[in-house]
Order: sequence, then C-alpha cells, then structure tokens
Amino acid sequence: MKLAEALAERAEATRRVEQLRARVVSSARHQEGETPAEDAAQLLAEAGEVMDTLETLIRRINRTNASVEVGPDGTLTDVLARRDVLRLRHSVVTAAADAAAGTGERGYGRQLRSELMMLSALPVAELRAQADVLAREIREVDVRIQRTNWEVDLLD
Repeated sequence: MKLAEALAERAEATRRVEQLRARVVSSARHQEGETPAEDAAQLLAEAGEVMDTLETLIRRINRTNASVEVGPDGTLTDVLARRDVLRLRHSVVTAAADAAAGTGERGYGRQLRSELMMLSALPVAELRAQADVLAREIREVDVRIQRTNWEVDLLD
C-alpha cells in the first residue's frame, strides 16, 4: 500500500469514527417504553474497532514519515513540519497586511476633518509580496509531499 492510500484510509476512518460517535450520542438515551433507533452498545463497539484500525494506520504512517528521506530537506516528517510553519507564517503575514490595510474595518476613512486619521504601521505592499512568496513555497512543498506520498510504500 502506498502512503497516499494509507492517508486516504486514515481520513475515512476518522470520518467514520465521528459518524459513529454522533450515532452513539443520539441513541444513548431513550424514553421508557420506546426502543432506540440503533443499539448504542453495538455502535460503540464498532467505533472501538475502527479506532483500533485507525491507531495502527497512524502508527504506520508516522513510522513511514519519520524514515523516508525527501532530499536535502530531511525526512518527510521534517518537510511536513516545514509546511506547517510556512502555513502559519503565511497566515500571520496575511493577517498583518489585512490589519495594516484596514481590511474588514467599517468606517475606515474619516467622515469629518476633525476625526483622527488612521495610519498604517506596516508596509502593506511588502507584506502582500512576502505572503505571495510564502504561498508559492507552500505550493512547492505540497507538491513534494504529494509526490512522495504516491511513491513511498507504507512501512509495517
């Protein structure tokens, strides 16, 4: 099985656990004399089985990520960490540019000459350019990750 297939399986198992959780919660109590729509104990047992499978998948995925080298950037785990930080950095830079530009503020401009004028404390154009560079880096890292996911076999 390729790593990408395992990742898809992990996502499906996670969705399945969430669906089962919701069904257990809705069937956990019922009125006296009524029968619940589903057997909550059976659903709970099924959720346990799916979670056991999910744990095994997560362990194998993590083991694979930690051992697969992705060139000079280190292991796949290192590249995933890089992508996470790039996304966070992009988010901060974009938020700073939006705040400096007054995006989302109602009444940003002055209504009367006697009102104080709001000034930007940050260079918006430079921040937007920096955000564009970060977005490109994120895309490039994502491509390397996806390529690796389809090339690498999942470890036991």
